[in-house]
Amino acid sequence: MLGVRGAAVARGLQVLTHSWRRDSRALVLARACGAPPTGHWQPSAGPGPRRRRLSLSAAAVVNSAPRPLQPYLRLMRLDKPIGTWLLYLPCTWSIGLAAEPGCFPDWYMLSLFGTGAVLMRGAGCTINDMWDRDYDKKVIRTMNRPIAAGDISIFRSFIFLGGQLTLALGVLLCLNYYSIALGAASLLLVITYPLMKRITYWPQLALAYGGSPVIKERTRDFDSGLTFNWGALLGWSAVKGSCDPSVCLPLYFSGIMWTLIYDTIYAHQDKRDDALIGLKSTALRFRDNTKRWLSGFGVAMLGALSLVGVNSGQTAPYYTALAVVGAHLAHQIYTLDIHRPEDCWNKFTSNRTLGLIVLLGIVLGNLWKEKKTDEAKKSKDSRIKISK
Repeated sequence: MLGVRGAAVARGLQVLTHSWRRDSRALVLARACGAPPTGHWQPSAGPGPRRRRLSLSAAAVVNSAPRPLQPYLRLMRLDKPIGTWLLYLPCTWSIGLAAEPGCFPDWYMLSLFGTGAVLMRGAGCTINDMWDRDYDKKVIRTMNRPIAAGDISIFRSFIFLGGQLTLALGVLLCLNYYSIALGAASLLLVITYPLMKRITYWPQLALAYGGSPVIKERTRDFDSGLTFNWGALLGWSAVKGSCDPSVCLPLYFSGIMWTLIYDTIYAHQDKRDDALIGLKSTALRFRDNTKRWLSGFGVAMLGALSLVGVNSGQTAPYYTALAVVGAHLAHQIYTLDIHRPEDCWNKFTSNRTLGLIVLLGIVLGNLWKEKKTDEAKKSKDSRIKISK
């Protein structure tokens, strides 16, 4: 009897020893993974919701909006404002150049065009996503777009597009008649641009031409330079009442060259997917010769901006800014790695800084004109006094 009980006790001790060793190994592994020691008091999260960190980024603002509204805000790309900046900046260049010597740009026009840029970029993105919904489903980075993901139906997209265009029309009607006609002329480019990447390797060129505030956040939406830089014409006419070809045309051309630079860089992010599904872009056209092409576009851009300066009587600050822009472009192109999507994105977004440098040069150059004018008047007055 005692032997049976002793055997049972021995088996129980073996089980406890085995269990203790297994728990010890689990504890060691847990601590190695960063788990807190047992027996230490940990503050409870409490039953209430955890506080979010306050962030003023565009993505955070969109995420904090009411849930039913979020798909529409993402459809407008409000969570990615770089496209709006690239659409808006050529408008600001033109408005700044049209300002009177010694004066700041017209703040009312800047705010008006800023509003138009947000609305028209949103409308352009909506049109683009409606055209490309079947393609977007096949590309990893675009399959979660609201229309492709099924968050917004085509019917609701049409209604939303109509609302954006109606508000944009209200902005356009605040301008003079010449500018209203000029702005309306760009609408055809906005609508037809998404088709360009199906039939040509130069959809970016089409984007550059229609520059009305509508950049379709470069996720394979190759914004055409023609569409994207229309504001370079519209800004001047909104201030002056008509376009001065000697200033507006080279400014427009410089914007087209700029769009070809940043949009080609952007297109390299999705070149593999584009090739698989049959879309075309300058990234696929240039391939490993991309940097040579971008260098040529950069030289053409700087040459056109220099001509703008000469024809508009710009001063030293403007040309200093152009030198900084040249250095920025050189660094951007030289350090570009077309095989790393994250580097392409960083280079693409850095063009907002480039555009702001041009604007700063225009504003300071225009303010410098007043100083030169005052000095010329004083010199003239002194010569008159001496002659008397």
